[in-house]
Amino acid sequence: FIAVSISLIIGMMGASYDMAYRDELTGLLGRRALNDRLKGLARQYVIAMMDVDHFKKFNDTHGHDIGDNVLKMVAQQIGDVRGGGTAYRYGGEEFCVVFAGKDMGYCQPLLEDVRLDVQDYRMTVRDKAHRPKSKQTAKQRRGRRAKNRNEATVSVTISIGMAEPDEKHNKPEDVLKAADQALYKAKNKGRNCLSR
Repeated sequence: FIAVSISLIIGMMGASYDMAYRDELTGLLGRRALNDRLKGLARQYVIAMMDVDHFKKFNDTHGHDIGDNVLKMVAQQIGDVRGGGTAYRYGGEEFCVVFAGKDMGYCQPLLEDVRLDVQDYRMTVRDKAHRPKSKQTAKQRRGRRAKNRNEATVSVTISIGMAEPDEKHNKPEDVLKAADQALYKAKNKGRNCLSR
């Protein structure tokens, strides 16, 4: 009885942690986990902010279900970042990666790889008339080709801003803001690029 109770309590604690710290849609760590991580950063780290380019337009064109699939795909690519980076969903179509103990020279090529992986990923989107009404039917049809479906292949891109501590930005919150400003610089440069 005691062993079962302990297992139940541990399971409930794990579920509570996931509810509080994991993003439900993407499975990445969420904003609360990021805020906790920022409190524990040492002197050397890099923060990268990422945003899906023209996401609102994509959502309006293809619908929110396809938009959710795009967010999941982008989250998977960002979550696979190499070099010790930890990925977070910041909110909406924004993501964040924290590299503890690294500098921008080390992180930039790793972030470029993520950007290229997202850019090169192709998604097949069926027109609304040929989309299955139920999720069960959609799962059964996934991966199959039909001659009468109108399909389009689409891709998305991300913009990335990165920053590290310096004399002007020595607190994690300031570095996060600097990364966000660098993100807007990337968007102003034409999107689908990385800025510092």
